[in-house]
Order: sequence, then structure tokens, then C-alpha cells
Amino acid sequence: MKDVLIIGGGPAGLSAAIYAARAGLDFAIIEQMAAGGQAATTQHIENYPGFAEGIGGVELAMAMQTQAENLGAPFLYEQVQKMELLGAEKKIITEGQTLTARSVVLAMGARPRPLGLQGEEELRGKGISYCATCDGFFYKNKEAAVIGGGDTALEDALYLARFCKQVTLIHRRNEFRAAGRLQEKVRKLENVKLLTPYRPVAFEQEDGYVSGLTIEHAKTGQTEHVCCEGIFIAAGTLPQTQLVNGQVALDEAGYIKTDAYKRTNVPGVFAAGDISTTPLRQVVTACADGAVAISGVEAFLIQQ
Repeated sequence: MKDVLIIGGGPAGLSAAIYAARAGLDFAIIEQMAAGGQAATTQHIENYPGFAEGIGGVELAMAMQTQAENLGAPFLYEQVQKMELLGAEKKIITEGQTLTARSVVLAMGARPRPLGLQGEEELRGKGISYCATCDGFFYKNKEAAVIGGGDTALEDALYLARFCKQVTLIHRRNEFRAAGRLQEKVRKLENVKLLTPYRPVAFEQEDGYVSGLTIEHAKTGQTEHVCCEGIFIAAGTLPQTQLVNGQVALDEAGYIKTDAYKRTNVPGVFAAGDISTTPLRQVVTACADGAVAISGVEAFLIQQ
């Protein structure tokens, strides 16, 4: 019986692990793949305090993981198949074992939101991607399109512009939601074209691969063709709540409801990072959530 099990190895989970280790708790952190979460798919992070020139997402994630390991945090790399959270004894069932704990920190993060257009799933990996830093290099000297208007979309455009011949950034609104500094950088690039307010309506393909994109003006309805061999979708995220839906309370968008102490409606269950209700989803806020969640776990364990 552990004091706490941390589910997810992104910035929130890693921060929770660091704080749990320093608190002397008996715990484990469970991650299905590599630690780092969405931060590890970001090419360059310049808004995390302490790095004057910014830092690579993978580099930051590895540093957080090493820090947790140096403090004695035990990592279990397994796929969680089921969670039983409603009793006093929390059960986390993986492919190979059942783990029990007095409390749980849910830090599974969020995944990219698909557009929902016909052929999207079939073309995934054949021209459609949700990670520019993962797949961008395959489009060297080619034309690519980025769909979205937030920080991730503009960061993707900046990254792709380094080696793509042409990058077309498509956003459904007139104004971008991204930070002003990012917008300034993108607007200065000669090989980045901004199309607003447009929305994608159809993927074009040839021999099973992306060959272009049809977009529609949000006000006039006029359609246009965008030449591209790669389409990078950055249209928001969906919380990874499949395993806890029906056990913890969710908001209208599907994120786990928490209070200021990151407590959910289930005693002993906490949620941190992108999976939880928060006005801002960034690496720095995810790390803060992880720390707050462990503080809540300590208080809960003392009460018990």
C-alpha cells in the first residue's frame, strides 16, 4: 500500500514526484511511455523561468526526470488499464500488476484535438501530424500547413519555417490567441503565410498521401486551395480522462474539476496539470499544480 501513486510523467507528474520524494512519502510514478508529456514534443520553450535563452522541451523534461530520480523517485513504465478510485483503497491496474495506494495524483495530461474531418485518421502519418517537432523534418524543402491560432500553432510554424520551403498558417479567427512575442516572430518570416479567418473543410490526397488542403473563408464561405504535403494540426487538446470518467467530476469540456488544492470530488484523489481545470495550461503551471497536489496529499494522509 503506497502513500500515493502519481499517474503520468509530464511536468505535473514529475513535479509531484520531486515533492513527494522530498516529503518522504512512499510512492511511485507511472508513465506509459517516456517522461515529459507534451513538453517533450516542444522544440523550444522560452517562458519557463530560469533559462535566459530558453530551453529545449526534451532537455527540460530530461532534467526534471533526472532530478526526480536523484531524489529517489521510482518510475514504473507501464500502461494503466483501469483505475478504481472510489474506495479508501485506490487501485491502479496495469498490464502486469495491481497497485494500491491511499491517494492518487492524476496527471495524465491532454492529447491533441483532431479536426474531425473525413479522412483525418486514415491520413495520420501520411501527411497529417499533431507534432511538428516529431515529424517536421520529413518535410524539408516542402510545403506545409499549420492549423491553429494559439502558442502551439505559432511555435510549430516557427519550427517548420526553418527547413520547409513554405509554411501556411491557417486560423479560423482574425486574431491569434498566441503570445504577442510569438506573433511578432512569425510575422517577420518571409516563408510563412498567414490566412485568416479561414477554416479547413477537406483534406486533399493522392495515392493515400496528403496533397493539399481545402479551406473556407469564415465570413464569405469562399473556398481556396492550399498547396501542402504536410498538415500540422494544433487545434487545442482533449484531456486524457477516459479511465476516470464516471468516478471523478468533470467540467463541460471534459477536464477534471479541482479546487485550489487540486482536490477532486473524490477523497484522496487529486488532479494536476493539463488534465485539470485551470485558466492556463503551460509547463510552469503544470509544475505548480504538481507541487500543490502533493501538499494536498500530505494534508489528506495526516487527516487519515
